[in-house]
This record gives sequence, structure tokens and C-alpha cells, in this order.
Amino acid sequence: MPTNTYESPLSSRYASDEMLYLFSADKKFTTWRRLWVALARAEMELGLPVTQEQVDELEAHINDIDYEKAAQWEKKLRHDVMAHVHTYGELCPKAMPIIHLGATSCYVGDNTDVILMREGLELVRRKLVRVIAKLAKFADENKALPTLGFTHFQAAQLVTVGKRATLWMNELLMDLEEVEYRISTLKLLGSKGTTGTQASFLELFEGDHEKVKELEAKIAKEMGFDAVVPVSGQTYSRKMDYNVVSTLAGIAQSASKFATDMRLLCHLKEVEEPFEKNQIGSSAMPYKRNPMRCERICSLARYVIVDVGNPAITTATQWFERTLDDSANKRLSVPEAFLAVDAILNIMENVASGLIVHPKVIEKHVLEELPFMASENIMMDAVKRGGDRQELHERIRVLSQEAGRNVKDLGLSNNLIDLIAADPAFGMTKEELSAHMEPSAYIGRCPQQVEEFLKECVAPVLERYQDALTDKETELKV
Repeated sequence: MPTNTYESPLSSRYASDEMLYLFSADKKFTTWRRLWVALARAEMELGLPVTQEQVDELEAHINDIDYEKAAQWEKKLRHDVMAHVHTYGELCPKAMPIIHLGATSCYVGDNTDVILMREGLELVRRKLVRVIAKLAKFADENKALPTLGFTHFQAAQLVTVGKRATLWMNELLMDLEEVEYRISTLKLLGSKGTTGTQASFLELFEGDHEKVKELEAKIAKEMGFDAVVPVSGQTYSRKMDYNVVSTLAGIAQSASKFATDMRLLCHLKEVEEPFEKNQIGSSAMPYKRNPMRCERICSLARYVIVDVGNPAITTATQWFERTLDDSANKRLSVPEAFLAVDAILNIMENVASGLIVHPKVIEKHVLEELPFMASENIMMDAVKRGGDRQELHERIRVLSQEAGRNVKDLGLSNNLIDLIAADPAFGMTKEELSAHMEPSAYIGRCPQQVEEFLKECVAPVLERYQDALTDKETELKV
């Protein structure tokens, strides 16, 4: 990888090399130069006094960036774009007179930002698909494993371990749709000029409006875009940044939900994140198995969710055709959102690849609550045997309260089945009652729902992006 990578406390610890490079100096400034080449080529093709020799010279030096020289120019000129124009021009003396012809700084700055955001979203999309694939495998393997379902974090009806995983995947699929939409709708700023009027280009083309429009189309095509924004001030609308960071925040929300559930399951000792042989859970308590990977997901997700406020305020406070208080903020808020989501997905893929299920603990918890959940079936069975439904309902209510007190106040096991067996109103033996204590009878359509979801919703996505599944999993740095 090139050496001029974007560095921050976040990126240096957690982000992948691919995402770091995307927001590196090399990537940014070589993209500036590619845009200058595209501008010069389009102007030449449309009849302006730009030669093929000048275009070739510019192309030959796209990657030869002297950062020390650029820093010297910027210190002198106090303008980053002009500093790089002069740095580029020293390498390309024949092309120097036509570099940046008719353009304003946002031609390279804003167009580059759009290009980097699109490439960043494409990388995020690949990682999202890999996480979904890992969770799909987990869901399929555990589609019929009964487990306690929770509402209000209180035991409710049974679900399965695999069915719960489909809830996580469903939100990620929603995020994937949003990412796809953002990628498909991102547009370049184009060549709009200082206040978005294209006056400088209209002057260069001597009033030929069609050539001004064709110039933008040629630049967009060379940079891999179908369209440019229809109107703008000096910059593209900062709502574009807001929309992209909001999309990233949606992924952060889904990841945090997954990681929070995992942290609670870890506390229950039912499902745990990977824990390596020599990993230390606590510096003071050697027995600890802290869910530190999921905690890190939640921590980074919180940052991204809050980060949405930056482009939101920037969008709301842009004056007329442009004001520069957006620049320093967006150079932090947008790259950091991408770096954090990149880290989140790296960790999430790692966790999803090695989830540890403890079926015996799950079964123990299920059996502790199952007598309560089986009470309606028991009542129906007793009615078939000649009992009074209303009377039996009241008897089960009273006995359930007694069993609950035994569990919560006395620390005893759930003895509801014993209490019902001893009640003549039901007329059922303990053996007959035990027939209602099969967990798989209480999971509804969970296995079928998992199968249908994987086939109808997940499989088409994995097929569409199967090349992403061949990527090597990013190794965690910490």
C-alpha cells in the first residue's frame, strides 16, 4: 500500500488497509490529477487550445506527487488546490498553462469526494454481503434449536437460535438496499464553476451551451459516472454527504443491535463471541470472558450514529452558493464515518464467523420456563378430558403464581408440573403432563421461516455478489 495513508486514532487501530488507502493522500491527490486530465482531454476534444501532447504529459505524471513540494507551495499560497496545480505544473511544464482551465477548486475537491464516497460504499457493500453470508450459515445450522424468546428481556414464547439470527440479517439486508441506492444515485458535481453558473466555461466555448453541457458529460464518463448533479452552487449539495453518512449510520445501528444482543447472550452463557486460546478477558479477573469485540462494535457504532449530526448541521448552514465552514468538518466527519463502519463490519464478520453456541445452557433455561409456556396446551388437554376451561384457567393462574414464588423468593426450581399433577381438577399424571414438555412443540414455524428467508431473501443477494464471498477476511488488529 502507498505510504501516505489517512491517519487518526480510529483508523490506526481498527480500519482495514483498503479503507485506509481510500482516504489516503495518494488516493485523494491522484484523483485530483485524474480529474485535471479528464478536464483537459474533454476541452481538447471540444476544440479548445489544448493539445494531445499536453494531455499525455499530464497523464504520465498522475502518480508522481511530491508532497514536500506541495506543502511548500501551500505554505506560500495558503491554498491547497493551487499548491497542487503548481506542484503538478512543475512536472508538466508544457501542460502547466492549461491545468485547471475554467475550473474552480471544487471541481477537484467535490468531484473527488463523490468518487471516494462511491468507492467507499462499494467496499462497505462487499463487507456487508460477507457478514450476511456468515450469519446465514449460522442461522441454517441452528434453525431448529429452541431457545427462549424475550420481550422486555423477560422470557416470552420460544424461538430458535437460527430464527433470531434472521432478525439481524433482515436489518443488514435493509442496509444493503440503502447502500445500493446510494451508489446508484451518486452524481458528480461536474464542471459548474465558481457559483454553479458555468459562466467560465461558457466564455471559453464562446457562448456554445451545448459544448458546455458536453464537457460535463465527457468528464463524468471518464470518471465512471452516468450523470452530474443538475444544478449546484459552487459545491454539490451537502445533503449528499448527509445521505451517505446516514446510510453508514444505518449499518451502525444494525451492527449495534446485533452486538448488544450478543452481549446479553454472553451474560446468559448461551451464545458467545470467539475467544482465543491466549486471550485475556480481564487484567484482574483471570476467569473473565468479556465480549470485547461486540463491545467495540457498540462503541464504534455509537460514534457513527452521532456523527450524522455533522453533515446535517453543515447542510443546514450553507450560505447561498457556498461558504467554507463545511470544508474542515467534512474532511473529518465523512472519512471517519467510513473508517468506523469499515472497522465495525470487520469485527462483525469475525464474530459471526466464530459464534459459540452452548446448547446445554440454552436447554436448561428453556426447561426452567417451559412449564409456564406449556400451561395453555395443558389446559386444552385437560378440557378434552372433561374439565371446565374457566375453572382450569383459574387453577393454572394460581398454581403459576405459587411456582413463580418458589423460583423467585425461595430459589427453588420451577415445580409447576408437580403442582398441576397434584391438583385433581386436571386429572393428569406427571407422565402425561411431561408429554407437553417438548421444546420443539413451541417454536411455531421458526425452522420453516429460516429456510424461507434464506432461500427467498438471502440467496439472491449472495448470488448477485458472489465475488465478494471470495475476499479474504480482514484480520483484526486488536
